[in-house]
Amino acid sequence: MKIITLVENSEGAENCVAEHGLSLYIETGKHNLLLDAGQTDAVEKNAAALGIDLSAVDTVILSHGHYDHSGGIMPFSMLNSTARIIMQRTAIEPHYNGERYIGIDKAILELPGVVLADGDMKLDDELFLFSGITGRRCYPQGNHKLLRIQNGEKVPDDFTHEQCLVITQNGERWLLSGCAHNGILNILDRYREIYGDNPDYVISGFHMMKREGEHTDEEKAVIIETARELSKMNTVFYSGHCTGVPAFEMMKEIMGEKLIALHSGQRVI
Repeated sequence: MKIITLVENSEGAENCVAEHGLSLYIETGKHNLLLDAGQTDAVEKNAAALGIDLSAVDTVILSHGHYDHSGGIMPFSMLNSTARIIMQRTAIEPHYNGERYIGIDKAILELPGVVLADGDMKLDDELFLFSGITGRRCYPQGNHKLLRIQNGEKVPDDFTHEQCLVITQNGERWLLSGCAHNGILNILDRYREIYGDNPDYVISGFHMMKREGEHTDEEKAVIIETARELSKMNTVFYSGHCTGVPAFEMMKEIMGEKLIALHSGQRVI
């Protein structure tokens, strides 16, 4: 198995572009995958720099319907017209940060490989997608500005468009999420409902990003409590992107070697 952080906020491998976005390139026994595609054509540039053949990708999983995870899909489609592109049906709905549109490029919906899922989906014995995350403990505070359209009006986003990928390989399970908008603890609760135990590894942003000194006391409490809960698990966590450096450092103090930073162009495994 191979996992490479193809696009991420922070610089990693030489000649790789860093941007506010996320894309993971994954090779399993049966598949070449992308989880998300970053914000721009950085996914294409970094793949070329790393010697990754995007034309061999058979499946793209879109974790949720935001531009910084979907923006690279159209550039990717110029290199690969055969890959299936799987997203929750609600990911195609308009999404906003206040007045600013942050949803997907509607041109994506015209691509031949698009598959719209309605809830959980088993792809095969290696790949499983789940959604339906309803818990709200340690809920990311940054979600309060994020909106969706309901009956023609903007309302708080409920993140039904978020889905998580579980990869089973060599007797281990990897849980992959884009931003964990529903809260990583709630995602893990849903995971345990399905599998009965914890994953061996997790790769996910935690949606806690703010500049140094900008977190409120309430936000700090959520970050610390989340880290304490994760530290109790026999699971290794890889995180970056929307976690933000200040929150990552707070969590690292608690989680130690159980928390590892992602960087653009670097190999996870």
